[in-house]
Amino acid sequence: MGELRGKRAVVTGAAGGIGTAIVSALQSEGVTVTGVDMRASDADHSIEGDLSDRAFCNGLPAQAVERMGGLDILVNNAGIITRGKITETTDEDYARTMAINVEAPFRLCRAAIPILERAGGGAIVNVASCWGMHPGPNHPLYVMSKAAVASLTQCLGMDHARQNIRVNGVCPNEVNTPMIRTGFATRGLGPDKAIDALNASVPLGRIAEPEDIADVIVFLASDKARYLCGALIEVNGGKPVQ
Repeated sequence: MGELRGKRAVVTGAAGGIGTAIVSALQSEGVTVTGVDMRASDADHSIEGDLSDRAFCNGLPAQAVERMGGLDILVNNAGIITRGKITETTDEDYARTMAINVEAPFRLCRAAIPILERAGGGAIVNVASCWGMHPGPNHPLYVMSKAAVASLTQCLGMDHARQNIRVNGVCPNEVNTPMIRTGFATRGLGPDKAIDALNASVPLGRIAEPEDIADVIVFLASDKARYLCGALIEVNGGKPVQ
């Protein structure tokens, strides 16, 4: 995918499991990456900040342009998983889930699209979830937030295709990241045994590794995906949401 060489990208959640893989995969294709997270990342440029801060999100694409000299790709990867039945959630759970999972991608897309249009086009890749398309149990905040991201992606894919801005989404199922392992530990489960059990439930024999998701994102950001607009690609190893 040599056509990505020289492009400039913003990746949110860049210091996390999937984010680190996305940064590395883009860099291997010659992309200059600004990584955004609460802590420093391995991106070429690292911006630390809280995506629940509206002003921070609104100004982030322009800040990245100042550092890189332009913007061609936006990857809205940052997200949090809020578990538990609706009767167990709090207003604070709701507010933070929506701020990170929904409002941040909305604000970043809104700010980035004019920049991409002035540059002649570009690509936006949003990370939704299979759980947003096929809701599973006991995650009402997570599934509704990811459903919103999926719908936003489809809408923007139609709205901005004529500006040569392709907006697509990746929908993972379980991914072997520190986030999922921490979730198991919080619930008193041994992470390794829990991952082994999940692996056995996947037709391909294992849950995704971060690189499996990153490679699809790189594809969507490239001209190899030049005719995809508003697409939602499920990356699930053949496993339905259960």
